[in-house]
Amino acid sequence: MKLLRVGAKGTERPALLDSEGVLRDLSGVVQDIDGALLADDAALGRVRAAAESGALPALDAAGLRIGPPLARIGKIVCIGLNYHDHARETGAEPPAEPVIFFKATDTVVGPHDTVLIPRGSVKTDWEVELAVVVGRTARYLESAEEGLAHVAGYAVAHDVSEREFQIERGGTWDKGKNCETFNPLGPWLVTADEIADPQDLSLRLWVNGELKQDGTTAEQIFAVGEVVRYVSQFMTLYPGDVINTGTPAGVALGAPDPKPFLRRGDVVELEISGLGRQRQVFAVA
Repeated sequence: MKLLRVGAKGTERPALLDSEGVLRDLSGVVQDIDGALLADDAALGRVRAAAESGALPALDAAGLRIGPPLARIGKIVCIGLNYHDHARETGAEPPAEPVIFFKATDTVVGPHDTVLIPRGSVKTDWEVELAVVVGRTARYLESAEEGLAHVAGYAVAHDVSEREFQIERGGTWDKGKNCETFNPLGPWLVTADEIADPQDLSLRLWVNGELKQDGTTAEQIFAVGEVVRYVSQFMTLYPGDVINTGTPAGVALGAPDPKPFLRRGDVVELEISGLGRQRQVFAVA
């Protein structure tokens, strides 16, 4: 299923994109798309039955904002330097273990919402990423297969980053990762049963129409199931938590000088096969 949330910020309602590409209203079946729903097999079964019945009301998508596909996210765990090609372009050694950092949940916006370049920023960068949405409580998992079994679904994430704040201003990466609007998510949460192999997905990103990133999850250093297993050794993952699994080569940081960091008015578009497409116009905070 392709689950999403539509409407003005703060008043989104649950919806579903059916197999014919028609937007359907789910508000008569479930209250929202969140961790509680993803952990409730009976509720998900009602959603599937309603979708298959063809009786869900159609929504007019014209002019309708698409919000983040997941409400009440518990935490966003991010994996850094998780693609072989990205490590090569930045001159970094592939890590022996996954690099973990966090993004605040209030960085999440809709897939087409405006993204704000922080005041004083000169190195705002793009990163298309596969987001993994947790569907079952995960603690001390023993295998990558168990890790995959705890995944409810997948989405497109844009891990927008300010490189000067991240690298040159001291401390950890958090200052360059948690600026407002720095995690567009969606358009859809695609349930795991629709993704045969999360290590066989193409990721692409364009800036002002120019292709910058063209990668595949096959290049991940740590595969999705292993990432979930590994993270569960250090923290408990709950339904509705999100893991951003890293970005392939092609970011501004890895480009020759002068590096083409983002400026006001730039348009970034990104997509992952089967998971939909985002488009953001960048403005100044």
